Amino acid sequence: MQHAIDQRVFVAGHRGMVGSAIVRCLRALGYRDIVTAPRDALDLTDQRQVAAFFAAQSIDQVYLAAAKVGGIHANNTYPAEFIHQNLMIEANVIHAAHLHGVQKLLFLGSSCIYPKLAAQPMTEEALLTGLLEPTNEPYAIAKIAGIKLCESYNRQYGRDYRSAMPTNLYGPGDNYHPENSHVIPALMRRVHEARLAGAPEVVIWGSGTPRREFLHVDDMAAAAVHLMNVSAAAYAAETRPMCSHINVGTGVDVTIRELAESLAQVVGYPGRLVFDSTKPDGTPRKLLDVARAERLGWRARIGLAEGLASTYREAFLDGASLRLG
Repeated sequence: MQHAIDQRVFVAGHRGMVGSAIVRCLRALGYRDIVTAPRDALDLTDQRQVAAFFAAQSIDQVYLAAAKVGGIHANNTYPAEFIHQNLMIEANVIHAAHLHGVQKLLFLGSSCIYPKLAAQPMTEEALLTGLLEPTNEPYAIAKIAGIKLCESYNRQYGRDYRSAMPTNLYGPGDNYHPENSHVIPALMRRVHEARLAGAPEVVIWGSGTPRREFLHVDDMAAAAVHLMNVSAAAYAAETRPMCSHINVGTGVDVTIRELAESLAQVVGYPGRLVFDSTKPDGTPRKLLDVARAERLGWRARIGLAEGLASTYREAFLDGASLRLG
């Protein structure tokens, strides 16, 4: 596989965790023409602004990593914002890309698109075969709509718009807000602060029994660039017209209790971990079948222990400021 390093590439959401990792990956590979636009210069929920941007930029490839994201608490608290903003972003960007002749686009989704009780590990064919997890249903529906947008433009106009569905991500650039973040950054911050305060225990939402799969964001970025540039023939051989997305993960999961214990070890916290079973657990298990991605030549390289340790150093020990928003 050869990377199209001379292409003019737009990374939507370049300041987010995934988008910034994609930019790092592209630069490391030698890409010379990477286009980005901060939110105050380009509001991706504004159709007119997005159309004008594409008209002026002559883009060849688009990585659609921009999204409103958050954990269980944020999804439960702001369902309208999660479905509205994500629908607007993907509709505006995908449609504008098509209208302005962009042939290649990669849409980044989420493993929450699959039914709550989908067979494990979840294959791409599980999409739309059952009810979604209620706590993040609005976000999941928006991401499913993004997949179907890509499929529809491919089918009607012959575009090459692909979709990657990552498992739970963590790493540099994550959001460490104690309520609006995902499980790893929220727990990492809580355990870190408990160690500094000498607190005897840390209370964790849920029973600790749900199983989750975690992927370092630098692995996700490498997968995104790989999937964008793999040949159309190879990609088509692993998909079909109405199942065009590819799972991206490690193929390995752990319980939330095991994750918390690993984080306590990384942080050096000696106290108790207390699980509050009155709080929601979310989906019982979320493990992706990653056979398609592996057949296309990509495999995760950063193990969870290594990734947690490097993430903790970067966020809490090396003088970096936390992203609280």
